[in-house]
Amino acid sequence: MQAEPTSEEDINKLVYYTRRTLGAKGKAVVWVYRQSCPKCKKSLMGKPRGKDGKVKIRSLEYVCPSCNNAVEKKAYEESLTTNIKYVCPSCKNEGVLEIPYKRKKIEGIDTLRGKCEKCSANIDITKKMKEKGQKDDDE
Repeated sequence: MQAEPTSEEDINKLVYYTRRTLGAKGKAVVWVYRQSCPKCKKSLMGKPRGKDGKVKIRSLEYVCPSCNNAVEKKAYEESLTTNIKYVCPSCKNEGVLEIPYKRKKIEGIDTLRGKCEKCSANIDITKKMKEKGQKDDDE
């Protein structure tokens, strides 16, 4: 389990970070650290930058700034590990989970799903701020 990010320097090493409430009683903090380049192992992989120096957030690949090694977005993201620090909405148990950073379609919404260590209730982190049952706009 990687430690929860605390400084802005740590935040810059992340692919994903969010804080969510789960129902009326639960909450979750979710973070995913970037990995070093599989080829040179020197730098952290990231989205490519344009000529103006801005990150191309819609890019479909991750690039190593040291050796320019490129990896497809889907393959790279599925190799990452999601860390979830949560309070279960059903049993109020506090726990920590590590799951693969792979989203599943649950009720039409891209979701990261883990299970409470105590009661096995689902801990769902949706991609967008959507409630279950709402239609996804990009479908």
